Amino acid sequence: MMGKKMSPALKWAGGKTQLLEHIAENMPAEYNNYYEPFIGGAAVLFAISPKRAFINDVNEQLISLYTQLKDNVESVISKVNEMDAVPCTKELYYSIREQYNTKISNHILDAECAALMIWINKHCFNGLYRVNSKGLFNVPYNNKKSGKSIDENNIRAISEYLRSADIRITCLDFEKACDGVTYGDFVYFDSPYVPESVTASFTDYTTDGFALADHERLAELFKRLDGIGAKVMLSNNDVTLVRTLYNGYNIQSLNVKRMINSKAGKRTGREVLITNY
Repeated sequence: MMGKKMSPALKWAGGKTQLLEHIAENMPAEYNNYYEPFIGGAAVLFAISPKRAFINDVNEQLISLYTQLKDNVESVISKVNEMDAVPCTKELYYSIREQYNTKISNHILDAECAALMIWINKHCFNGLYRVNSKGLFNVPYNNKKSGKSIDENNIRAISEYLRSADIRITCLDFEKACDGVTYGDFVYFDSPYVPESVTASFTDYTTDGFALADHERLAELFKRLDGIGAKVMLSNNDVTLVRTLYNGYNIQSLNVKRMINSKAGKRTGREVLITNY
């Protein structure tokens, strides 16, 4: 465990900040390596701060962000502060969003791209990360003209942790990211969620989403990891499909708030925490 308290650099759909206490209470007392194949905002990673971890996500820009915070943190901070020095008008927001999308289109994964991602996350509607079929970010402006987009002390603490601990950062399919899992390792899955209804969807933060077949593949991976003696935890919506896929494992139901939902009436729900131990 590391010393400095850290919090996510981004607001992220399905972020686990509010469930950290429950997750911590249900983690295994001892484990070897820590794996998180859907790293997202990294709330759990930063809270437990393992000394050796394998973090992964299929979102190329997100993984680049963690790489840049590890290797080029001062450049990221400088660029974000430079953008914050100017009031964020609607015109400026869409201009910077276009810059970010140019980076995405050309796969330019540098410190500036990471800074643009952080800044846009603070100025887009509801902090939502969403892309279109071409992989381009398309969330509108939130009308917030001023305010800091970055907590410099927190960002530097994240960078220090990523550099001082043994953290492997990859951008792979979740199944591939678990190739190295062995007996006694701990794997936490926080995948895109099964929708609560056929119209709900928080699964489109990558261009191809996360389909039913992916949820079934994840459940099979959970079972395989269980079979080799790994300790596995998974969170998802408390819906029939999830309970069916993980029937036979330990399932806890928890009340949650969904602050990223644009409709205030739909900002509460229930999630499950599933473990094989």
